[in-house]
Amino acid sequence: MSEPQSPTDPSAPVAVATAVERPSAQAPPTVVVQLVQRSGWSRFWSWLGWAGFAFCGLMLLGQAALLSDYFDTSEGIEEKFVSGEQFGSDKVAVITVGGVILEGDGFVKRQIDRVREDENVKAIVVRVDSPGGTVTGSDYMYHHLRKLKEDKGVPLVVSMGAIAASGGYYVAMAVGDEPRSIFAEPTSTTGSIGVIIPHYDFSGLMERFDVKDDSIATHPRKQMLSMTRPMSEDDRQVLQGYIDETFSRFKEIVQAGRPAFRQDPAALDVLATGEIFSAPKAKEHGLIDEIGFLEDAIDRAVELAGLDKSRVRVVKFLPPPSLFSLGGLEVSRATEFDARALLELSTPRAYYLWTSLPPLVRGRP
Repeated sequence: MSEPQSPTDPSAPVAVATAVERPSAQAPPTVVVQLVQRSGWSRFWSWLGWAGFAFCGLMLLGQAALLSDYFDTSEGIEEKFVSGEQFGSDKVAVITVGGVILEGDGFVKRQIDRVREDENVKAIVVRVDSPGGTVTGSDYMYHHLRKLKEDKGVPLVVSMGAIAASGGYYVAMAVGDEPRSIFAEPTSTTGSIGVIIPHYDFSGLMERFDVKDDSIATHPRKQMLSMTRPMSEDDRQVLQGYIDETFSRFKEIVQAGRPAFRQDPAALDVLATGEIFSAPKAKEHGLIDEIGFLEDAIDRAVELAGLDKSRVRVVKFLPPPSLFSLGGLEVSRATEFDARALLELSTPRAYYLWTSLPPLVRGRP
């Protein structure tokens, strides 16, 4: 006789089959079914055990994710196939520079390091979609892109997206003397060659509400960019000298990436007023080479590298997943709030940036 199946409901009685000793060889065995009722405590400990098991599983996954950083030299970035031959032996790597540039040693640097270690990368396309940012961050990216190009000995082409202004244009100069190497989409905005130190004077508002700045400093110039007092003419001259020095470097970088301006510096002076340009105007003035999309820049990189297009694989890189994306909640990186950027409001610094306000929101490509 087959044993009855146990109910699926954990609270239901459980059937326990017990065989009774046969009285004789001829008599069939007698099966006694005894119903055992589970107690409330039994059900509680059963569910608690499963909950503990699930919690331990999540803890192990979290620990594995943390420990993987010790073995992942790419710091969590992921390579993604874009176009071309999926199993091609030669790669064109697209390095993305997007959003406001607040620092250089971030996702862009990780992409650069990843490309440097990949022997299959034969050409590089830098996709710029940025209004610029800090002077130091922009210069850091420019420096490492130039070094990558020189160390690997591969061509580097720039593709401008919606905007590549100020520090974004500064980064694009990593192309060096490469001919026909800067492409801008038809609706791109570029230019804005200049430097700005944002400053706001709230002294009138403070006077209205009878608020005084009673700060103690080693020297009056320590507060030359304070928002609580008007800027003196002496302080303004000091800051103007600093701005002029930084601006001179910007123009030197532009001349390094646009050889025509080395021969005619006056032409650059006419354009380097902070003015922005549409793609057609930028091409007319020699700030870019061609009007085209990312695909056109990739084709140019393949051409410069002398590659067989049928064997080329185009790849780009994705940033490490955030805590929200791991939990199934996808947050747009283009508008991810950065609490550290709040400090920009109270930290005077120079920007290669197409705006008069410090950034509170930045993109992470």
